[in-house]
Amino acid sequence: MGKAIAIKPIIQADFNSWLQNQVDYVKNLVVVNNFIAKANNFCLITNVSGALEQVLLGVSNKDDFLAFGVLAKNLPEGLYYIDAPDFTPNQLDHAAIGWGLGSYGFAKYKKLPEIKAKLYLSDSYDKFTIKLVIENTFLARDLINMPACDLYPETLAQIAYGIAEEFGADFNVITGEELRKNFPAIYEVGRGSNQKPLLIDMRFGDVNAAKIVLVGKGVCLDSGGLQLKSSANILLMKKDMAGAAHALALARMIMSAKLPINLRVIIPAVENLISGASYKPGDVITTRKGLSVEIINTDAEGRLILADALVLACEWQPELVLDFATLTGAARIALGEDIVALFTPDEQMAHDLCEAMTCEQEPVWRLPLYQPYFEFLKTGIADFKNVATGDSPSGGAITAALFLQQFITPEVKWAHFDFNAYNLRTKPGMPKGGEADCLRGIFRYLKNKYGII
Repeated sequence: MGKAIAIKPIIQADFNSWLQNQVDYVKNLVVVNNFIAKANNFCLITNVSGALEQVLLGVSNKDDFLAFGVLAKNLPEGLYYIDAPDFTPNQLDHAAIGWGLGSYGFAKYKKLPEIKAKLYLSDSYDKFTIKLVIENTFLARDLINMPACDLYPETLAQIAYGIAEEFGADFNVITGEELRKNFPAIYEVGRGSNQKPLLIDMRFGDVNAAKIVLVGKGVCLDSGGLQLKSSANILLMKKDMAGAAHALALARMIMSAKLPINLRVIIPAVENLISGASYKPGDVITTRKGLSVEIINTDAEGRLILADALVLACEWQPELVLDFATLTGAARIALGEDIVALFTPDEQMAHDLCEAMTCEQEPVWRLPLYQPYFEFLKTGIADFKNVATGDSPSGGAITAALFLQQFITPEVKWAHFDFNAYNLRTKPGMPKGGEADCLRGIFRYLKNKYGII
């Protein structure tokens, strides 16, 4: 390992007892730098010759792996290793992931400073999983951060095709007249844009294995349609395809790890823009399932395109359907920006998903599919409306999930994830910008479920 420099994580509650056992010059450096092992703070410790000898890192506990994310961009050039003999192998792997996640930068349009601090990993680390998590989190972040001038339905399909080609997956794109006939809700939402709507359909794996479908909302830009968003709200609507980004990144993890799954990925991709061809408030759209929907709000487009995609998913008769979407502001109001809203009627799956995401420190909260609220989606001229109107209670995330549930075959296990997928400020391991909110946890769930530990 040569001249690698030690990174010493210190739990703040243990700081005073740790400090008492240090030599005087270390104590003096700690005092001079006002270091008290507060979480996410670090202190450089030099030897008597002035050379960097170790890095002290404050952590809240041994599982506080994202604290390591503050180091990669801030440490001087050199090779480092984590000196934490009381950490479990899993905690060390997570610490390495935290370091990697903190090194992210979106470099498509500007040159970023080179990161010269490198982390040494011995053979005791699970290097495959560490690399898998980091590179696919970066993939999701890059896709979410990409502006609509460069990421529109066709280019999203090209990126998905590149992933399919990488692993030899079957790939199909449905567009034009075929889309209009067979996926009318996707077509109606996207027909107002010059960038035409499409549906991405990818398949990979053993055809005799459990059928799992990932469905991702791919609204590459959401103006709100004819019920236009404010300029401030449109600014971040390049991230409205974060569901698609999660589906693709998770699919790439599954394929890389060769999980014994018969995988299908379905992504409806559109832009929700204004033109003479845009769908309108008051329109009635007939979905792939044959159910009719009265359009109350053209800014509630995500559930419409997901409806057609979920019907296709269920027609395949899979064991499990997972859908991902930046679907409602109501979920963010209820849970804040960091916590993923989970909906599923399956008690055991809810427990297992929450447990897996909690192990990965991805905040999640299960919200109810409260059936009485579906009354507020009823209408006299169609099977139901796309949003509840003013006489309804709050709970827009719930009514949106109930809307989606109408397109799920009851025999199919289903979970819906409604998330923000964006950091409004930089946090340890989580730079400002697009974020993968539930990749690690769902990948852990699938590994646990299908026998790969």
